Parts: sequence; structure tokens; C-alpha cells
Amino acid sequence: MIRKILPSVIFMAACSPVFSQDSAAKKKELILSGSVDVYYRYNFTNAKDQEVTNNYTSFTHSQNSFELGMASLKTDYTAGKMSATIDLGFGTRAQEFSYAESGAIAAIKQVYICYAPSGKVKLTLGKWGTHMGYEVLDPQFNRNYSMSYLFSYGPFSHTGIKADLRLGSHFGLMAGVTNPNDHISAPFANKFILGQFSANFDQFSAFLNYAGGKDIDNAANNQIGLTATATLSKGFSLGYDGTVKFYKPQSGSSGTWWGSALYVNANPTEKVGITLRGEYFDDEKGIITYTDEYEEVHSLLGSRIFQTTLSFNVKPVEHFTIIPEFRLDSAGDPIFTKNNGIGVKNTGSFVLAAILSF
Repeated sequence: MIRKILPSVIFMAACSPVFSQDSAAKKKELILSGSVDVYYRYNFTNAKDQEVTNNYTSFTHSQNSFELGMASLKTDYTAGKMSATIDLGFGTRAQEFSYAESGAIAAIKQVYICYAPSGKVKLTLGKWGTHMGYEVLDPQFNRNYSMSYLFSYGPFSHTGIKADLRLGSHFGLMAGVTNPNDHISAPFANKFILGQFSANFDQFSAFLNYAGGKDIDNAANNQIGLTATATLSKGFSLGYDGTVKFYKPQSGSSGTWWGSALYVNANPTEKVGITLRGEYFDDEKGIITYTDEYEEVHSLLGSRIFQTTLSFNVKPVEHFTIIPEFRLDSAGDPIFTKNNGIGVKNTGSFVLAAILSF
């Protein structure tokens, strides 16, 4: 459900030391888990042009087609104070997540080793999913199937070393040194600094996050974010994600993009959940760019965008979720396209997804 909060909980569990009653023996444990997801997406604004899907967020770049999202397999092994995780993914979702890599290495979602010398200190070395933001790669942990702009243009993963510290029963601190965002290998590149301060209570949790440094192109890239959740009752909760990114290239003008999202989650029954996501994303400075076939750089968004997504989580049996979803994206500029090639400011989509996890 929560991109960085839930992985933090899983991460702590996967990397926690396990002691036996006999101090001379160490308990060993191997856990296998995974998921498979498929989806269908239809965009109402542009139904025929094969070059246009009117999608500027991750993982659902298709039109009127049934698609495999990702087949995922994760192995967690624990032996005393040491643990290791191998998390592999196959499909377009995993390929986009590891966009900076190619070949077999692109299937690596996460691979890391943990050492926990005590219950308050944990060291991690390898590649792991980012702590920035609210949503996560694995769809079974999100209540919306399509992704937010904040997820899509923030970092996906980090490769390096980090330390997690428990400050009492409610607070935590994390600091790390990594390669530039999303790069498993980065010889001769500058390193990024990570940071997180967390507060966890029974009904409320909040995470103040940072990731910054000079990227592969030697541009200054710094991002600060805040995520929070509040459980108001057994069947009702709120989530928040807000972030700002500061970008300064080697040449040219610097700028920022920023955004804010609110998640309203309701569970009328054990088998039905409803989530309404409202997001505002501001890239008026045109910080998010792409390079065309002629090596010319263009602004990808360069606009203010508000998107609303209504998702239903239907669970007919345990570990199986069907998500019918309706989404409306509205921009301050005509960044979307109609069938006749005319730009428009609004577009609507329908997604039907199925997720099986184990």
C-alpha cells in the first residue's frame, strides 16, 4: 500500500536478527514469496493512434491490450544476525523499474545483505527499493494499480550501503551512501547521500526522506519528501505523499518540480476496498525531459497536472485481488492527444488488473 513505509516494515523483518534459545545455535530460515499481475487499459481520448497512449506515469504504457505486468519471485534467508534477500522480476513492470540496466541484470529488483549486530542497529549492502515516496513497485502493496507522477519521476532504487538505527520504541534514523539513483553500477561517478527520520505510533506514522548528490550527467539532483499515514478507524485510513526535487544541470538554468498526493482508503467489508487518490504535480519549469532520436532534449511534461484515481480492490479469495480503476488526468497545457492529433488538456482511462500473491 505504501511505497516506502511498507517496504521499511518488510525490510526490518527481513533483516532482523533471529536468536534461538540455545546461544550456541543460530536459527536459519528461508522464506519464498512472489506475485503475478496482469492488466487491461483503455484510454478514452486516443483509441487508435499506436504511437500515443496518453500515459506519462510508470508501468501502464498500453492501449486496448491485455498486458503482463510482472512475475516476481523473492527469497529471504536469515541465519542469526545475518540475512540476505534476492528479489527478481520479469515483465514490462520490472524492465521499467530497472531502466538503467540491460540484459539479465535488469531482472534484479533487489539484492542485499544485512548484518544486525544488535536490535537497534542494522547495516545493509546491495540494491534495495527506494525509501522516497508512498507507492511501491510490487502491485500487491498498492491499492491503486496505475502509478502516481510522484512515484514515476522520483528514484526507484539505490545501490550502496546504509545504516538503520532505532531511537527508542517510536523513532528511527537511516543514513546511506549509494551510487546515483537507479544505477547498480556507476564507475567513477559521484555518490549520493540518503537520509530518513521516521516516527511510528499505533495509529500514525511519518517519514521525512532525503536523497541527493550529483547524477551520472554530473547534474546536482536533490529530493526531499514526506510520507505519512493515519488510521482513523478499522475500515478507514488516510495516506499522504509530498515531495520537491531540486535539479541543477552542468549548464543551463536550474529548477524544481514538486507534488502532493492524498490517499483516502476505505474497507466496507473484508473482501472489498476503495481508494481515492488525488494528486497535484507541478513541472512548469520543464525539469523532466527526454532525448529524441536526433539527440535533442525536450520537455516531457512542462505543465501542472492534477489526476484523480478511483480504485476498487475486490478480493474473492485470499491473496487474489481484482482492481477495476477509473482515472482522470487534467493538465494546465494540452500535453495529451486526441485521435485527430489535436492536443487536449484532459484524458480519461479505465484499467482492470488482477494480482495473485503468495
